[in-house]
Amino acid sequence: MEIYTFTPDEEQKNLRIDKFLSEQLPDQSRSYLQKLLKEGNVTVNEKTVKANYKVQLSDTVKLELPEPECPDILPEDIPLDILYEDEDVLIINKSKGMVVHPSAGHYTHTVVNAVMFHCKEHLSGINGVMRPGIVHRIDMDTTGAIVICKNDMAHQSLADQLKEHSITRKYRALVHGNLKEDEGTVEGPIGRHATDRKKMAINYKNGKPAVTHYKVLERFGAYTFIECQLETGRTHQIRVHMASIGHPLVGDITYGPAKCPFKHLQGQCLHAMVLGFVHPRTNEYIEFSAPLPEYFTDLLENLRK
Repeated sequence: MEIYTFTPDEEQKNLRIDKFLSEQLPDQSRSYLQKLLKEGNVTVNEKTVKANYKVQLSDTVKLELPEPECPDILPEDIPLDILYEDEDVLIINKSKGMVVHPSAGHYTHTVVNAVMFHCKEHLSGINGVMRPGIVHRIDMDTTGAIVICKNDMAHQSLADQLKEHSITRKYRALVHGNLKEDEGTVEGPIGRHATDRKKMAINYKNGKPAVTHYKVLERFGAYTFIECQLETGRTHQIRVHMASIGHPLVGDITYGPAKCPFKHLQGQCLHAMVLGFVHPRTNEYIEFSAPLPEYFTDLLENLRK
């Protein structure tokens, strides 16, 4: 069980407690927080309160978050496109439509199910039973290179490098419109969207700092083929940042036009092309490149015509 303690600030004074808690814990749904309030898992100044209680500046809000009940995550014999493997790390080229780790509604056919079969018991346990070996992730419809850690030593090393922003992560993306500059940087903190909990947004109040560098590779008038290099790794970072400057990713119906201009496209045109880091055991810098998937190369060929 995790225990959280919060104190409201001036802006949050008189907020309903369920809304106050959903601002503090954006990953939890408001209905789940209301359930915890009902069950007495939330106290204000050591007394239980109802969901409509309005928080005050002098309040000490304490929340006991129960451990989630974990379903059994089972190994599955799913073919992996392996770019590199040794005793510490496994680099794969993730296919489109595949979720990286199990979560509500996705307990099978994930990268985790596949690597559990491939690596057997050789996976780091730092992120628990739902995310063995997983240090970072890419979205379901984003393709490309991700690293899986086979032991805790490798996991700790990669997690530290991620924290220091020293890992090289270069993406290829196709965006709407013709970018004015040949290269540029988008900065803007990313956090949960204020009203749509499934979306991320530039959020100056509750967001975490995020920086994306982009470079134009090819122009097609109505579309631009670009490289994006991540300095930070926030959820949906490239998708949110490019949409925020008026150039959403082609195929991204969450942050771009609701209707995709290319009929057969499944999700956003985004590919994690280059992944580079210092190897946890040898301390040497290594870098891998995942070739562009066929759907992406076909689309570029059509645009060139």
